[in-house]
Amino acid sequence: MEKQNIILVGGGGHCRACIDVIEAQFRYRIVGIVDAKEMMHKKVLGYEIIGCEQDLPKLLDGCDNFFITVGQIKTADVRIEKFEYLKKLGAKFPVIISPSAYVADSARISEGTIVMHGAVVNAQAVVGKNSISNTGAIIEHDASIGDYCHIATGAVVNGECVIGERVFIGSNSVISNGVNVESNVVIGAGSTVIKSILESGTYVGNPARKVNG
Repeated sequence: MEKQNIILVGGGGHCRACIDVIEAQFRYRIVGIVDAKEMMHKKVLGYEIIGCEQDLPKLLDGCDNFFITVGQIKTADVRIEKFEYLKKLGAKFPVIISPSAYVADSARISEGTIVMHGAVVNAQAVVGKNSISNTGAIIEHDASIGDYCHIATGAVVNGECVIGERVFIGSNSVISNGVNVESNVVIGAGSTVIKSILESGTYVGNPARKVNG
């Protein structure tokens, strides 16, 4: 199958991880990367930074496929801004799935989402748009992950959980079966969530407790 062209938006550490997945997938040819103006013509894993945000309308003339490769820890704002701007311009956002990940046939993954090496998205799970299921993350059966979420490395979202939008679940955290997590929540690394979180804010610990608003 002939590779399709794709442009990446964001040239930091998460971009390098995404490049590794995209190369392993053998479906897309990376044309270049969009980043800050002062980064022009530098390279990330051999791929040139070919433009900045002001160049996006022009770059769309030669390439339909884009992918947001800005990372997401404390907030999804930058990823959302770039995704929504490009959508208005008519860009397409493929789903990127590592060959070493497992995604059940009955699972649904929305546009612009990446499922990275060793991740699992199990039966009838749903993952929203422009989200990250990072290396080794597990999203179990019938779980629902909202738009603009990041399930970090080694995190586990157990069966029938409902995760809102713009949620970050830190590395090696565990969300217990059937738990709901409100939108705009940050779960610190290594935390265990054993009951539903109904207010936005940052939660850490075992069991997880709110530390700020």
